[in-house]
Amino acid sequence: MKDILKRAEKDGVKYIHLQFTDILGIPKDIVIPIRQLENALEKGIWFDGSSIEGFARIAESDQLLMPDVKTYCTLPWSGTENKSARIICDVLKPNREKFDGDPRYILRQAMLQAKNKGFIFNVGAELEFFLLEKNHNLSPMPHDYAGYFDFSPFDVASTIREKVIEMSEELNINIEAGHHEVAAGQHEIDFRYSDALKTADNIITLKTTIKAIAQSCDVKATFMPKPFENINGSGMHLHLSLFDTSGNNSFYDENDKYKLSQTAKYFIGGILYHSKAFTALTNPTTNSYKRIVPGYEAPVNICWAQMNRSALVRIPRYTEGKEQSVRIELRSPDPSANPYLAFAAVLASGLDGIDNKIQPPPPVEEDIYHLDENKKQELKIENLPGSLTESILFLKKNEIIKKALGKHITERFIEAKKIEIDEQKTEVTAKELKRYLNI
Repeated sequence: MKDILKRAEKDGVKYIHLQFTDILGIPKDIVIPIRQLENALEKGIWFDGSSIEGFARIAESDQLLMPDVKTYCTLPWSGTENKSARIICDVLKPNREKFDGDPRYILRQAMLQAKNKGFIFNVGAELEFFLLEKNHNLSPMPHDYAGYFDFSPFDVASTIREKVIEMSEELNINIEAGHHEVAAGQHEIDFRYSDALKTADNIITLKTTIKAIAQSCDVKATFMPKPFENINGSGMHLHLSLFDTSGNNSFYDENDKYKLSQTAKYFIGGILYHSKAFTALTNPTTNSYKRIVPGYEAPVNICWAQMNRSALVRIPRYTEGKEQSVRIELRSPDPSANPYLAFAAVLASGLDGIDNKIQPPPPVEEDIYHLDENKKQELKIENLPGSLTESILFLKKNEIIKKALGKHITERFIEAKKIEIDEQKTEVTAKELKRYLNI
């Protein structure tokens, strides 16, 4: 605590943002002046949990934020006059026990389960997003019409990506690359793997950073999975691996064709087996399922492969001498996911594969999008859920993932998603008016 107080004084910080997320992954923020930091570190800060999505009912509303000092960092966009810092918090009940509705706590528990089995769960992420013109709430328009890896030295998008990388370094996020994606106005930022909790923290921070930088450049950043029809949506590909407590990659086997250990293959088996249920967490909005359709690079089919990007799980190429880089890539998640809950569900799925020795089917290296239904049935390739309603039904029946999420999160997440589904059912869209108004 003394180190953080000294560091904040040295940094010239005037305000501290105490951050946490609700069950949907929406960042929440309480700002305190620097003079309150010592008290917050010692005793926590009370807040009304009944006002937060999925947290607590009015009768049990008082909850406590306890800062995790390891997450302290200054906010580079706050300037020097009103310099601010951020600390991510854990949520406690009034008796100071961990709150089982805190998504960060749920991921911690899942990682503890892995640790008890001798594993550290590492995740790297590719975060895609769109930059939009600010057009006064009219139909959204992409900021540019460039394509994959296109470059323009005077384009504001290039400036934004460079600022994101620069500020991320100040936020202790190790960015590996940033580039224009396939669709008009679409971009991607990739950051280096770390343990799952740090990566989840980084995703929340990076999304906030990108939005702040975009706003400063008079454009809007969105992580909506599918803001435009007829072009690719935004994904959040996850690179997953298990390391042992000595720092060795448990997914690596030098004698295997794909350099994958049996542990890795069982993990893949668990991922494939539980994918229909965890899709509710990795793709949690009604809009998510407009991205998971054939022809737009998002995976639809439940299978694995090395080169095949139409597969749910892909095995990136192995670089000789870099066994630490052996991993699996899960391609279905999108950036609307709450990373804490998504990671917990995916980890529970993979660990169940290891525990029960779930052997995955043979890899599929054909382009699955061009296979007819008879061939897919022959290869026993199933599809991911086609809607949020369908994925919620699979979640309700999946005891492994429900146990990982806990009763509190499971019930309130499903309740929130049911409201979202019901709202969409009654919505009349512009396309419906155009198609049916004159019937």
